[in-house]
Amino acid sequence: MTRPLLVAYATKHESTHEVAEAIATRLRDDGWVVEVRRAGEVGDLDRYSGIVLGSAIYTGRLHRDARGFLGVHADALARMPFAVFAMGPRTTEPADLAGSRDQLDRGLRHAPPPLSRTVFGGVIDPTRLRFPYSRMEACDARDWNAIDAWAGEVARAFAQVGALSR
Repeated sequence: MTRPLLVAYATKHESTHEVAEAIATRLRDDGWVVEVRRAGEVGDLDRYSGIVLGSAIYTGRLHRDARGFLGVHADALARMPFAVFAMGPRTTEPADLAGSRDQLDRGLRHAPPPLSRTVFGGVIDPTRLRFPYSRMEACDARDWNAIDAWAGEVARAFAQVGALSR
């Protein structure tokens, strides 16, 4: 029986979910069977052959559901292919990306080491935020080409370690 990959995501305002869906689409295009689920709703990982976890970074930390996912599933993640992406900075300037990478690395310090990890630019939609964040300038720093390229790298990495969902 084919065991699917899981793309789990943790988000408040859905931009991380949109990226998770794009990653799942690329993985499917590369021949993988993929499920996409909210990280906080995932129970046991035994049915999956590999995991991609996506999280927004808020005030320097991974989303609560991503932190919970990493803690609850640490043993399972140590035994399977695992990759992580984070959504963070308002720009793709090198300093902004580096700061978000540091935040991601801090969030992963107690987790099993992933095969791959990356940071993508984030989204701010002030119409969906409460004061004082509602006064921030709108932005969408997601680089869809970079997202697609990373998903392709993850597909190749999973294939190299023998994930079984093809």
